Amino acid sequence: MVEDEDQIRSALLKKALGYNADEVVEEYAFNEDGDLKLSKKKVTKKHYGPDIAAVKVLLERYYKTYEDKISAMNDEELYLERARLEKLLKGEEGGN
Repeated sequence: MVEDEDQIRSALLKKALGYNADEVVEEYAFNEDGDLKLSKKKVTKKHYGPDIAAVKVLLERYYKTYEDKISAMNDEELYLERARLEKLLKGEEGGN
């Protein structure tokens, strides 16, 4: 399940940022023996630009603002976050 979620996030990110891909067109023809054989192959590099819909889904689903995260926390999570931030501040003050 987590692996699927990672694949979805990766695909959304790729589409949101835009990507390059090779487009392959192949033509086949019958040879003298009646067997099908590749006669032409054309590879074209193609650029797909950023997709605004993918950006919107990505932001809504994966990138919440800090305020959104705080408002979604219960009392215990808020207490732990406060302790983490206090510890971080004390570590910064001691380093200066």
